[in-house]
Amino acid sequence: MILEVIKSEYISDYKIKLLFNNGETKIVDLKSTIFNDHRKIFEPLRDIEYFKKFKIVLNTIGWNNGLDLAPEFLFELETVNDLVII
Repeated sequence: MILEVIKSEYISDYKIKLLFNNGETKIVDLKSTIFNDHRKIFEPLRDIEYFKKFKIVLNTIGWNNGLDLAPEFLFELETVNDLVII
């Protein structure tokens, strides 16, 4: 099965709740990814208001600057809480 993000919701800070097509829900904290990756494409996401403007693009989340994160990457991130239901 190809992993896909089918629903997303902003939680707080740099945390996003994701529902995957395998039925699993995860809350991922992207703060370290955004602030530790020094590629220019991550710079706009350091502004929390810009970060909040993510949307589902094809099978994952993305932003208007063209950045998207592979659903497999998001799925493998350590989660904040696996028990939240969307």
